Amino acid sequence: MSHFSTLRTKITDSTILQTSLRDLGMVVKTDADVRGYNGQRLRADVVAVLDGDYDLGWSRNTDGSFDLIADLWGVAKKHNQTDLINTINQKYAVNKTLNDVKRPGLQGANVKLLLQ
Repeated sequence: MSHFSTLRTKITDSTILQTSLRDLGMVVKTDADVRGYNGQRLRADVVAVLDGDYDLGWSRNTDGSFDLIADLWGVAKKHNQTDLINTINQKYAVNKTLNDVKRPGLQGANVKLLLQ
């Protein structure tokens, strides 16, 4: 029986996701296995290698979004999974926003980013 859970995310940009994970000090692999309970593995497009025996992975859906795949019970053995996922999502949102304001037509625009 698999211990992996799949959570829908709003993440759509693989490059920004990878940059965000690296910004947080994580080792990132692409097209790699997510480690789970009792040596179980599941393939994902992007993998954040965590301390311990468990990882976080993201797999692209047909609509371009990514699902988070992880053995959340295992991740919780060494990490506060809620804080970890929230931190990743926040870093992704900041990096995505900063990337988006560099688009043509937005040069010279005033951007105010408020983090709560």
